[in-house]
Amino acid sequence: MATYRRILVKLSGEVFKGPQGSGIDPQECVRIAREIKAVYERGVEVALVVGGGNIFRGLAKSKDFDMDRSVADYMGMLATVMNGLALQDALEKQDMPTRVMTAIPISKVAEPYIRRRAIRHLEKKRVVIFVAGTGNPYFTTDTAAALRAVEINAEVLLKGTKVDGVYSADPVKDPDARFYDSISFDAVIEKNLKVMDMTAFTMCRENNLPIIVFNVLVDGNLRRIVNEEKLGTLVSA
Repeated sequence: MATYRRILVKLSGEVFKGPQGSGIDPQECVRIAREIKAVYERGVEVALVVGGGNIFRGLAKSKDFDMDRSVADYMGMLATVMNGLALQDALEKQDMPTRVMTAIPISKVAEPYIRRRAIRHLEKKRVVIFVAGTGNPYFTTDTAAALRAVEINAEVLLKGTKVDGVYSADPVKDPDARFYDSISFDAVIEKNLKVMDMTAFTMCRENNLPIIVFNVLVDGNLRRIVNEEKLGTLVSA
């Protein structure tokens, strides 16, 4: 029996690019879909929030091009829609019913986000993919993940990244960086660790929503977490 009944998985845009370095790698979408299917088949209700950094990273590009931050962020939101649609296609080819729900109205390709409808989709065992962030500039997809997780009453927020979890410093630059298998919300703030942006992190802390940071690029990791194997870093009260 799976540990969690309902989870929200946050996937960064980097996960979608694969070895090609940018854009969307179809094979990577298939791999992610298989990871999700292994959890879905255990009866877990799965929601996802996807980033768009593999296509367009709003804040960074606004600085690169001297672009208005709001414009860049909206472009980043549209990038998440592309990732969400690619993932939806891969999931449905694995025989999983899905719904893409967007915070920006795009009626031709996705449903508008409505909280009660999202919960109903999950209850009907559909995988729900949330795209376009919160629908507002100046908010990251981490914040969107925290917000949606709280709204749908998810039991945990799983942040899938390219690192094994939370370290005291960048393990690439500092070979002595300490790995935390678990840490409290307060200790993260005290040590100034970069788990999520502060808006997202504060929302999780105030709503007592545990976060697990793990390496989503390793096959089987998502299933192992749901099976309550010791993996990644648990951030909780």
